[in-house]
Amino acid sequence: MPNFDAAACAEIIGELTDISARAAAAVGRLGREGGVHIKADGSPVTAADEAAEAVICEGLARLDPTLPIISEERAEHDRPNVKGTSYFLVDPLDGTKEFIAGRDEYTTNIAIITGGSPVLGVITAPALGLLWRGIVGRGAERIGLADGKPSPPHPIHTRPRPAGELVAVVSRSHLEAQTRVYLDRLPQVKLLSSGSSIKFCRLAEGVADLYPRLAPTHDWDIAAGHAILAAAGGRVVAPDGSPLAYGTADLLIPGFLAWGDSAIRD
Repeated sequence: MPNFDAAACAEIIGELTDISARAAAAVGRLGREGGVHIKADGSPVTAADEAAEAVICEGLARLDPTLPIISEERAEHDRPNVKGTSYFLVDPLDGTKEFIAGRDEYTTNIAIITGGSPVLGVITAPALGLLWRGIVGRGAERIGLADGKPSPPHPIHTRPRPAGELVAVVSRSHLEAQTRVYLDRLPQVKLLSSGSSIKFCRLAEGVADLYPRLAPTHDWDIAAGHAILAAAGGRVVAPDGSPLAYGTADLLIPGFLAWGDSAIRD
């Protein structure tokens, strides 16, 4: 099994961008048709989730059949052994609750994990016509999508921590008590509510400074955003400041703090 470094990621990021754009187009064509059903863990899944997953997984298998794929909708019954190898990690429709509610804050997410850390991320927001991508150590970019076709990439970078008020992005649907307590302890903070992995992209663009989540979330929910933010100059760590560990048996991240300014030590 191969291990993907930054150079190897750079060779395929264009193809991954195309795959993500095709998945976004599939979501756009299907819309909210097909109904909603509830998975064993109590979370909703739609026909659009499944359509995007099919497009992404087929595209990834053709791009590099040697690289294992872990995808949210297939993980319950198809979870390859990824110990010691690089692998694709996919969330075909992040922010399903926002999608069902008719909001624009949902995304498709593709990441590559190497050595237990995200090294590449591609996030597409179909309703916004935007795509963000990044390779750790090689920078991050934002791309516009018009009729599924990408515009020239625009480099993005995080901003230094401001002297006064911090801007913190928080989950619109999953802002739990522990995170509220953490935010209440900050001296000056403005909250921006949003759904899905777009929150990482706002930090990567320099629009916000902090994204805290002190409750468990799945690897696929944050891996692509983690990679893009790190590529743009940010930092994602466990609440105690230690590195996050991807690829555990339960594929869960217990909690994290994402900072736009990588010089901040929590």
